[in-house]
Amino acid sequence: MQVGLKLLLSYNIETEEMDQYYQFVLGQYIPALQMMGLEMSEAWHTAYGNYPQRLVGFVARDRQTMEDLLDSEVWPDLNNKLQDYVADFRYKVIAYQEGFQF
Repeated sequence: MQVGLKLLLSYNIETEEMDQYYQFVLGQYIPALQMMGLEMSEAWHTAYGNYPQRLVGFVARDRQTMEDLLDSEVWPDLNNKLQDYVADFRYKVIAYQEGFQF
């Protein structure tokens, strides 16, 4: 897949919701983004320090795919549901580069 843009999500998981978080992310969030044309590229966990606990990346082959996701009704619905399990949720779209990006 030729890629052009990366969607980066960062957040902290609410520890009392860990099982429900994993069920939602693996069962709904990731599959929904994949159906919209994005591929998960990475997932990072911060074990120490004052940084978001999770950094997750998804890549899109072109700008239109990313815009279609961000303009869809699915995008805010997914993020509202995700925020039932996480805190300090943020996302941004950046130009794709291989390796760690923040």
